[in-house]
Formats: sequence, structure tokens, C-alpha cells
Amino acid sequence: MSAPASTSAGSASLGMAAVLTILAVLSLAAAIFLGVADVPMADVAAVLTGGGSPEARLIILDIRLPRIVAGILAGIHFSLAGYLLQTITRNPLADPSLMGVSQGATLSVTVFLLFTVYIFEPGSNTLAELPVAWLPAAGLAGGLLAGGVIYLLAFRLGLSALRITLCGVAVGAVLHAVAIGLIAGWGSARIEIILEWLSGSLYARTWEHALFLLPFTIVGLAMLPVISRPLMLLQFDAPVARSFGLGYRRQFSIVLVVSCALAASAVGAVGPIVFVGLIVPHLARFLAGRNFMLSIVLTIVLGAVIVTLGDLIGRLLGQAEEIPIGVVTAVFGVPLLLALLRKTM
Repeated sequence: MSAPASTSAGSASLGMAAVLTILAVLSLAAAIFLGVADVPMADVAAVLTGGGSPEARLIILDIRLPRIVAGILAGIHFSLAGYLLQTITRNPLADPSLMGVSQGATLSVTVFLLFTVYIFEPGSNTLAELPVAWLPAAGLAGGLLAGGVIYLLAFRLGLSALRITLCGVAVGAVLHAVAIGLIAGWGSARIEIILEWLSGSLYARTWEHALFLLPFTIVGLAMLPVISRPLMLLQFDAPVARSFGLGYRRQFSIVLVVSCALAASAVGAVGPIVFVGLIVPHLARFLAGRNFMLSIVLTIVLGAVIVTLGDLIGRLLGQAEEIPIGVVTAVFGVPLLLALLRKTM
């Protein structure tokens, strides 16, 4: 009975991989060919093969493709960070915001713009004068710092899943309150860029944003084979994991650093896109069943697909006044989460 069961499971995994591959290709094609600017499909195809008019090349190569690539990388970061956090904290509601990463990035971006624009350039009111090129680095620094603070607090209290979750909730709430207070007190038209960033948006994302995310993506994916076995054991309580010879604290710390780096870099580049890190891991586990490695692969692929489709929906529905992807993922994420909860509980 074991051989047929194994063969059936392998066939199901291959079938799932094939379906997701087709879905990913179709999502990518739709995002490239469709958009606010009406570019004929023949012109898009010409651009992709090295030709096309200057106008079509500008729209496809300098506007659509950079935001698509940045969105794919950010989707991988958010979903994988959520998967890692949910696994090591054994908390099904864990996502980057639980660790205070999103709130830390929000506060650092707010403070950065406040000091560079309001204090050092008090006469600056236009968005063109904002140092937006530095926002990803500022968000990354704030997210990593918040994750570090939470880790140190949990470490001093005795590192455990429950304590690190409580520390994340408490620190995140404080950071969020301070950031919102600064934004409310700042006023003026200068906060428009912060509000857009807070909603989670791929608007005006360039190749620089994609290149900013790429090293973190490569390192994060390269770490997966290293942490895969420890990650399986970290699903259990510390005494159980240690009984299998796992260095619990060290491996917990490594996985936590990887998840925080992925989340902080994504938040810094595109803002806190909600629900991706929370829902995608649940959807991946639901589709993968008991196959642990398949659930990780599905998390990566689904994260990229959902962000790509969410951005496309926001562009098509909003037209020139596009809907931020964070709004789209929130609207569609709630019913999807409820449906998954009904299936799994």
C-alpha cells in the first residue's frame, strides 16, 4: 500500500506544480499585456522580442516590467516571511506586522522624511523634492531594528514562541502609535507620499527597487535548504525539538533573522502590503497537505502570483487613479481567510 500511496502523492505534487506554473505564467503575461495605457498586443510582443516603438518600449520596459518584478520579489518576501514566522512561533496569525517589522519600517520612513524635508528643508512642499530614493533603505533599517529589539527583549525573557509573539505585538503597537502621531502632527501636502507608502503600493516602482530587493531574495532562497530541517523541528515545543538534537535557540534565531530581513526589505521597497504574509502560507499548507517542502514551494509561487494579480486588479479598476495593492489584498484577503478557516477548522 505504501508504494501506490507514495506514487499518488508524487503525482499530485507534480500536478500541483504544473497548475501553479501555468497560473504564474498567465499572471505574468496578463500583467505585461494589460494596463492603464492602451498598448496593442502586437506592440507589446514586439517590445519583448527586442523591437517596438519608443513609446511602447518606455511603457513596457521602464514602467510595467519594473513594478511587476518588484512586486514578484516583494510577494515572495512577504509570503515566505509569514510562513517562517507562523512556523517558529506556532501562531497561525503571525505575519511581518506581528514582529513589529512593518511598524518599525513605517516609523523610520516617517522620521526620515520628517527630518530631511521638514526640518532641513522647511520650504519644501512638493513631492518632487522628497528624497524618495532613500525610502527603501530607511524602511529596511527601521524594520530590522524593530525585529532586533523584539528579539533582544524575548532573549532576555527566555526565548520562546509565546514571549516573542507578545513582545512583537507590544513593540509594534508602540511604534505604530508613534508613527501615526507624527503623521497626524506633521500635516501639509508632504504626507501624501507617506500615506501612499502606508497603503502598500507598486506605483512608480523602478528597476532600482527590484535591484534593492534581489540580494535579499537570493540570500533568503539560498537559506531555505539550510534551515529546512530545523524549520520542521521548530514546529514543536523546545523540549521536543531538543530531543532530536536541535540547537533550538540558535536555529530559532537564524530563522527569525531570515524572516525579518525578508519582511523588512519588502516593506522598505513597497510598503506594508497587508494579508499576503498572513494568508498565503495558509493557502499553501491547505493545497500541499502534509507535504512540508511542497508547502514552502507553494508559498513562494503563490506569493508572487497573488501580488502580481493584486497589482493588476488595482491598475485596471482604478485606471489613472490606481487602487493600491494593499487595498486589493485586504478586500480579497478577508473572505479568503474566512473560507480557509472554515475548511481547516
